[in-house]
Amino acid sequence: MHLNISQQMKMSQQMKLAPRMIQSMEILQLNMMALNERIEQELVENVTLEVVSKDRDLPADPAEHSPPSDDSRESRELRKDVEIRELVAGNEKNNESDFERLLEIAAEWPEDNVGFGGSRPSSNQVSDDMDRHSDAMANMVARPQSLQEYLLEQFSFHSCSEPLRQFGEYLIQHLDHNGRLQSMLPEIAQQFNRLYDQQLTNEQAGEVLTIVQHLEPAGVGARDHREMLLLQLDPQMPFHDVVEVLIRDHLEDIAFNRLPLIQKTTGFSIDLIKVAIEQIQTLNPCPGRGFEQRTVQRVTPDLAVEQDDSGRYVVRLLEEYVPELRISPRYQRMLKESPTQETRDWIRRKVESARWLIDSIEQRYNTLRKVAQEIIDHQHEFLQNGPEFIAPLKMQQIADRVGVHVTTVSRAVDEKWIQTPRGLFPLTRVFGGGTHTADGEDVAWDTIRIKLQELIDREDKSDPLSDDSLVEELHKQGITLARRTITKYRKQMDIPSSRQRRSY
Repeated sequence: MHLNISQQMKMSQQMKLAPRMIQSMEILQLNMMALNERIEQELVENVTLEVVSKDRDLPADPAEHSPPSDDSRESRELRKDVEIRELVAGNEKNNESDFERLLEIAAEWPEDNVGFGGSRPSSNQVSDDMDRHSDAMANMVARPQSLQEYLLEQFSFHSCSEPLRQFGEYLIQHLDHNGRLQSMLPEIAQQFNRLYDQQLTNEQAGEVLTIVQHLEPAGVGARDHREMLLLQLDPQMPFHDVVEVLIRDHLEDIAFNRLPLIQKTTGFSIDLIKVAIEQIQTLNPCPGRGFEQRTVQRVTPDLAVEQDDSGRYVVRLLEEYVPELRISPRYQRMLKESPTQETRDWIRRKVESARWLIDSIEQRYNTLRKVAQEIIDHQHEFLQNGPEFIAPLKMQQIADRVGVHVTTVSRAVDEKWIQTPRGLFPLTRVFGGGTHTADGEDVAWDTIRIKLQELIDREDKSDPLSDDSLVEELHKQGITLARRTITKYRKQMDIPSSRQRRSY
């Protein structure tokens, strides 16, 4: 083996994004709620950043008229304030000497000015804070009980041997959010035996499963969809025997609306089959769903659309939801007056970071306003006349008009909501492709879906329109589409086939 050591020169081009550009892109992509959270985080981490009061003029700072000397008590306190904030903010975290220095500074702090720029809280203030905290805790909404917790509570009332009790609890933990077993029962029993060093038989596992299947809500512990429905049957249910036969032997025929085949196989009349199907539809196919904890996110629009006197729809940014920021005059003064270079460098870094954030938010406003206005101008007919008049639109079209990259448009509209005369919807809602009519006009896919739904809603259910018939009906309206395209959109809209839509 021969080793060869040599030096070579190589030229290459690389594009590196500056931190400021990265921050601008991140800020642009944030929606209103996320932007507020980001601002709150920056206000905590950067002491040179502060909120401008919108209710009144900015208060005059007496110190601006008579700046303190470096040897004055106020100047010393300001320097201590910076030092404390620097240590708490995390510059040299987890350092024992810094912690000791922090204690020394706190000990030197005047009694009437303890803390970070504020006064020492009185015992009454502390008590009030604790009371408010207790009230907040007492008024918090309790976490909803999960399906597993509800079943374990019921299962605890059943008397059985310790191994069976352990397996029952283990089995309940293997139910999915619908209440069904996630694996085959023998596999779960084998896993339990290995984990707990037990010798549980398949027969014993079946006994425990039977107990679980008799818990509420009815249908939990089922191994498949058919068993889940059978477990919910009540002997007192009307036409119980007919319903049981249909569930056990004809679920697929029901799904494909093959009622004549069911009639031929069972001897039941069509009317009796239809009544039994109505009873099946009252059963819950997902009995565990009621225990899911759903968190409803409150949507805050970033923009609003209003119509001016000329009839044009104009975009307005809802800036009142975002606090106005500024650089603290106090720290700008300290940047000039501080006697130590270390303190000035620290303040300078913080001020620069705050300015970057303020500039990024302003750039976000400008970009979002331009992009949204171009979108609204393009979709004027949609706002004026309704969803049927939405026009095909791609992000590249908006990028070309605004003069930005298409990824900038993507970030600008991502997770942004807009309040319009047609309701509140995400800004991405107005993007989409389309096709051409026989006259050469552009038609958005949303318009085609609306027309397709209208045709199916008006059809004769005893003789529903096939996909070929839908192609013909749309062609009469000047829209020429292939049959496979109609089939694709029908399935995307969860519209059954003509056979399944037929009413007997």
